[in-house]
Amino acid sequence: MSDTAPAAPSAAPAPHGEGHHTNYVKIWGILVVLLVISVLGPMLEIRAVTLITAFGIALVKAYMVTKYFMHINLERRWIPYLMVTMIALMLVMVGGVAPDVLKHDGLRWENVAAKESVERGNAAGAAAQHGGGLGEHGAAPAGEHR
Repeated sequence: MSDTAPAAPSAAPAPHGEGHHTNYVKIWGILVVLLVISVLGPMLEIRAVTLITAFGIALVKAYMVTKYFMHINLERRWIPYLMVTMIALMLVMVGGVAPDVLKHDGLRWENVAAKESVERGNAAGAAAQHGGGLGEHGAAPAGEHR
C-alpha cells in the first residue's frame, strides 16, 4: 500500500452543454409560429411573400434547430465549416441535375406523362380564356368535373 494521499480533484472542464440555459419551450413556440407563417404565406398568392415564407423562414428555422437543439454553436470550430461545405455541395448537386430533371425529353428518353400534363394544362387554360372552361362540345376537359 502506498502512503500517498489521493490526488485532489482537478478542475475538469464542464460536461458538454453545461453552463448555459436555453428555454426549449420558448424556442419550440417560435418554431411553431414560424411554421404557421410559412403555411399561411402562400395563401396570400403573392409570389414574393410565398418565396420569403417558403425559403426565408425555412432557413431561419434550420438555423434555430441547429443552434438550440443540435448545439452546433458549442461544437468545435470546424463543424460549421463542414456544414457550410455540405450545403454548398448539395447546391452543386441540385444545380447539376436540375437541367436534366426539368426537361421533358433527352437524347434517348422522353417523359410522356409530363408532356401530356403540360398539354392538358395549356388546353384547359386556352379553353378557360375562350369559352369559360368548357371543351369543344360544351363538356369539361378530360379529367375535370363540374
